[in-house]
Amino acid sequence: MAYKYRVYPTKEQRRFLAQTFGCARYVWNWALEHRTNVYHDEGESLGFAAMCKRLTQLKKDDEHEWLKKPSSVVLQQSLRNQEQAFTNFFEGRAGYPSFKQKRGTQTARHTKAAFSYDADTRTLKLAKVPGTLKVNWGRGSSFRELRGEPTAVTISKDPAGRYFVSIEFKAPVQDKPKTGKAVGVDVGLESYITLSTGEKVGNPRFLEDAYRRLRKEQKALSRKEKGSNNWERQKRRVAKAYAKVADRRKDFLHKLSTRLVCAFDVITVETLSVKNMQKNRSLAKAISDAAWSEFIRQLEYKAKWYDKTLVKVDRWFPSTKRCSDCGHVGERKPLHVREWTCTECGCVHDRDVNAAKNLSRVGQARTEAIASKAPGDQRKTIGAFRLHGSGR
Repeated sequence: MAYKYRVYPTKEQRRFLAQTFGCARYVWNWALEHRTNVYHDEGESLGFAAMCKRLTQLKKDDEHEWLKKPSSVVLQQSLRNQEQAFTNFFEGRAGYPSFKQKRGTQTARHTKAAFSYDADTRTLKLAKVPGTLKVNWGRGSSFRELRGEPTAVTISKDPAGRYFVSIEFKAPVQDKPKTGKAVGVDVGLESYITLSTGEKVGNPRFLEDAYRRLRKEQKALSRKEKGSNNWERQKRRVAKAYAKVADRRKDFLHKLSTRLVCAFDVITVETLSVKNMQKNRSLAKAISDAAWSEFIRQLEYKAKWYDKTLVKVDRWFPSTKRCSDCGHVGERKPLHVREWTCTECGCVHDRDVNAAKNLSRVGQARTEAIASKAPGDQRKTIGAFRLHGSGR
């Protein structure tokens, strides 16, 4: 569990954090290049322990003495993060790790030995960073009421020049009142989500809403001489404009996912191949703006937090063309078909509501099957129910 807050460092702290970000980025790029070269030249795969030893030797070099300025924990965590990135690559969860750039988001992770905080006075101090950080504890009294001890603190700077701190906790599961309700959730573009209860939540289309301003700021940037002071200032304006869109989207997704997790015990969603869907050039921008993968990711970890169940149904399950009333599977329904009539029972269906109802039934069946076969507490199960069909 992690909580993210806005930070307002002083000028001296910003200068030191810039050095810290630079050292962490340099160590990541150095380690990535070194590991890659050693593997290709010698066939040896270096792990975290081996890279830590080589980092110690690197810091003893006179040319790299500046690596001693930030906390050694930050540099070690950079290597540990890279080790996890390679693990994700070898297990097929991500691509090959890439080099970090200065103009991207900068991060520095501190473990328990490299930070201290006082919940009563709400003060946070990072190792070697001068003074205490000015943090905007915008969550009211929630910071004092957090259960568990903080395990790590990650400070970051986004392209818009804003600083944030993410505090991680090992906290127990937070029980929410059980409602005894289950729901199917069908995502889309016309309506962002459609519930099996018949409720539809509209698609805010944040990127489309801000398109004029983004276009204006981007055109102004293209007229500046690259590398000049005016170019740097305009570049910051562009980053702030995009950050505002991202913040609005995150706020919408967090509020929506939290509402669903609090209102229902079993939530069923459909797994989607978003990358393949983005190959449709006419819908790619709208699909990217919708951020369905992020929405499902939030549902997944919040279901774990609040002791609820999330069921993922295979995308080939015919949720759209299956009649939720009689179960008959009809012909393929193109996207422009929003309503259709079942040829068997004559029931008239709304495309999205019908799909959500089918997903809800699959989720309930999956949950009941797990509860009947496996002994003990099954409330924390997050299942992936694979039913094969012939498309939507």
